[in-house]
Amino acid sequence: MGKDLFDNFPAAREVFDKADEALGFKLSEMCFLGTDEDLALTANTQPAILTASVAAYRAMEVEGAKLPEFAAGHSLGEYSALVAAGVLDFADAVRTVRNRGTYMQEAIPVGVGAMAAILGLDVEAVKSGCDEAARDLWVRWLGTRSLPPPCTQNPFRLIQ
Repeated sequence: MGKDLFDNFPAAREVFDKADEALGFKLSEMCFLGTDEDLALTANTQPAILTASVAAYRAMEVEGAKLPEFAAGHSLGEYSALVAAGVLDFADAVRTVRNRGTYMQEAIPVGVGAMAAILGLDVEAVKSGCDEAARDLWVRWLGTRSLPPPCTQNPFRLIQ
């Protein structure tokens, strides 16, 4: 993750070096040589994605790409946006998301729970799948406002 950026853009390399220093371990090595299992751990995934995102942004900045006039993000993406906007120092951001990932990982043990994005499936198929899953699981519906929430068979287990 991010190896091409690291190899080809000094500004990106600098971001990975700052992440390594801020975290006190070689996140760069984990990104480039780490196992899928290590990178899949939320405590590692969060700073890795932030670092790769900021490295790409810094490379674009130095290369003279047209940069956005404003930045926004959702969830983890908020941190990348704040760094890009100059509101949050990268070292502070990477430490923060490492802690965030650690807390998330501690809250839900590895191998428990899952999340999925469903694209291109018709609403009835999604509703049916959620209703089936809701018989034994907690299900959260993050659909658009135009779609009715599924899991109608078990409304007390639905989190909206």
